[in-house]
Amino acid sequence: MYAEKKADLAGPGIGNYADVEKALPDDYRSLLSPRDTQRAVFAVKAYIEENLARQLGLTMVQVPLIVEAESGVNDLLDRDGSRTPIQFHISNDRNVHPVEAQVVQAATKWKRMALRQFGFAPGEGLLTDMRAVRKDYFLDHDHSAYVDQWDWEKAITETERTLDYLKGTVRSIWKVLTGAQRHVRSLFPPLRDSRYPALPEEIRFLHAEEVLDLYPDLPRKQRETLLVQRYPAVFIIGIGWPLRDGYPHEMRAADYDDWATETRSEGGEVRHGLNGDILVWNPVTRRRHELMSGGIRVTPTTLRQQLEISGQLDFLRYPYHQAILRGEIPLSIGGGIGQARTQMLLLHKAHIGEVSVTVWPKILKEIGAKKQIFVLE
Repeated sequence: MYAEKKADLAGPGIGNYADVEKALPDDYRSLLSPRDTQRAVFAVKAYIEENLARQLGLTMVQVPLIVEAESGVNDLLDRDGSRTPIQFHISNDRNVHPVEAQVVQAATKWKRMALRQFGFAPGEGLLTDMRAVRKDYFLDHDHSAYVDQWDWEKAITETERTLDYLKGTVRSIWKVLTGAQRHVRSLFPPLRDSRYPALPEEIRFLHAEEVLDLYPDLPRKQRETLLVQRYPAVFIIGIGWPLRDGYPHEMRAADYDDWATETRSEGGEVRHGLNGDILVWNPVTRRRHELMSGGIRVTPTTLRQQLEISGQLDFLRYPYHQAILRGEIPLSIGGGIGQARTQMLLLHKAHIGEVSVTVWPKILKEIGAKKQIFVLE
């Protein structure tokens, strides 16, 4: 049991193609043609960008695809070193002024630095159309090496670093996502299929400690699967803090989300963390489906605490980490909403490759074709 829990902490994806073949539905038919799918993809994209900016007070800005390796700005995604960025050398001026660059895996840290660069005050923030490459993902029905996200970040005050503020922000985001579903269903009537009920209007909040209490003997993905069958839309709070079984709900990098701050549940129990994930039940794949990860960001104190827990205090040498310690960048809240993941869910697709163009192994394409699932190439 404990070996299975440990193996489930990082490394997203099903893990092997025999299990992928079992997981993909046998009764699937796309509700939209490839051309209408593209129209619907951009309808969802336009709606979410406009309304997310309005709900959270955000401004669309440019976002990097590559960053300097020594900046410490790239996102390592977890804290076990299992997912590393693509790095390359830019010789530049015959190696007189070279640059060591990395392709971003997410813009999580860059966004907080960018709040200062663009001069955002508390209550203001940025929204990006972020593109990234995650070469260490296992490629299955909802994990791709190519990642697109609505990465957002908002400056806040010290008094807003609370669980109530986090929940209020998540409710605003959920309002945009449910609105996007109503919008795209009005434009494309075939999506109003009785087999696929609409998202619930309200999202439920549960702490990672509470989820473990519900399913103490199960690894994380199995806990989440049962949870979203009970509650079709949930936000799990405190992802990264070690739970009573000795493991965090999931590995989470130690230098952006705050998963260590002590909080209280509605019943007054001690809990931890000011971050979390939005998870839903996907009626097409009949599986758990993650839409967003994010939360309130670390302070100098929680940055040190979390780096110590993760054994990564050496990260404090990087410019990004030094800027936090010196209070040179704003306190903030932020997150990343998966674009293709969201479009896949709202358009009732069985595979993320039906809405996003990237590379897939031959075996996955063959498995999909047998089940009437055809990825874009």
